[in-house]
Amino acid sequence: MNGIGEGIGAAIEGGLLARAVEPSQGEARQEPHAPIACLNCGAMVTGAYCGQCGQKAHVHRSLAAIGHDIMHGVLHLDGKLWNTLPLLAFKPGQLTRRFIEGERAKFVSPMAMFLFSVFAMFAVFQMVGIGSPTDIADDLFGTQKDSPFQAEMQKQINTLEKERATLPAGSPRRDEIDGELKGLNFVLAQGSGEAGATDKVVSVNTGIPFLDKVLLEKWQKNPGLMIYKLQANGYKFSWLLIPLSLPFLWLMFAWRRQFKAYDHAVFVTYSLAFMSLLFIAMSLISVIPQGSGWAAGLFVIGAPLHLYKQLRYAYGLTRLSAVWRFVVLLICTQIVITLFLLILGVLGAF
Repeated sequence: MNGIGEGIGAAIEGGLLARAVEPSQGEARQEPHAPIACLNCGAMVTGAYCGQCGQKAHVHRSLAAIGHDIMHGVLHLDGKLWNTLPLLAFKPGQLTRRFIEGERAKFVSPMAMFLFSVFAMFAVFQMVGIGSPTDIADDLFGTQKDSPFQAEMQKQINTLEKERATLPAGSPRRDEIDGELKGLNFVLAQGSGEAGATDKVVSVNTGIPFLDKVLLEKWQKNPGLMIYKLQANGYKFSWLLIPLSLPFLWLMFAWRRQFKAYDHAVFVTYSLAFMSLLFIAMSLISVIPQGSGWAAGLFVIGAPLHLYKQLRYAYGLTRLSAVWRFVVLLICTQIVITLFLLILGVLGAF
């Protein structure tokens, strides 16, 4: 229940932040009415909104009005959302191009869509039980004494030792078991904190003294805390993916002067919003029995297809031009993700 509560809270937080950056043009207006004095500034109001300060002429004072404001502010229950989602999913290039060329009132803006989808993604992760980093680290690294992970490891060791005792001295199976036991005992020693276990850890040398001293040492000392910080920072600094991606996209269109940095920013932001929604769909499918395979297939097919379609139609490219840029963009995506994770790791070290 704690994960569900945190998930709902994250979704509401994302919706409110998205609402804060989303303009109100194109939303439904109330019918004009007789002039009255604005309750906020005192100016005469002849329509649904005050022309002086923008406040609504009719002010609700009921609990139902508060519920309506929450639902409207969090979920964007207006025409914008339903105009945006189908295009974002199936015609992303058209959505990107139309928004860039000035059709703003009928669509949710890229940043508002990005904020809501990212917060909703982490909310759904919490609800379906994905992303309990401290528990994951405790199990993987055995930081909790007598954890289920350690108990299972010890059970496997006992089973192998009994099998080994029944085998003749020259049996090839004994050599296989010896190798398995060596690995299992090493992992178990790491989790139990036995003397000398830390000295057996393979030293990783990045060649950068700062990272070797600060980042790697902290990961080895307290992996559970670092994984928690990695998730928390990924949730807070997901917007960094946008400026990290822009230089690579700009380089691919450096000689196409009609495309500006703003065009690339809209492209990247809408693309990231869709990927967040895709991860939401995958996480929901994965909780269905035998749904993991369907979720993986959805990602393998849906993610590259969406990226290609958005790239081609947002920039009006030919198939050949879109294909080579798509391949380059896939490579750049790996670089951006690596840089993003590196930044999150450094932030988590402090």
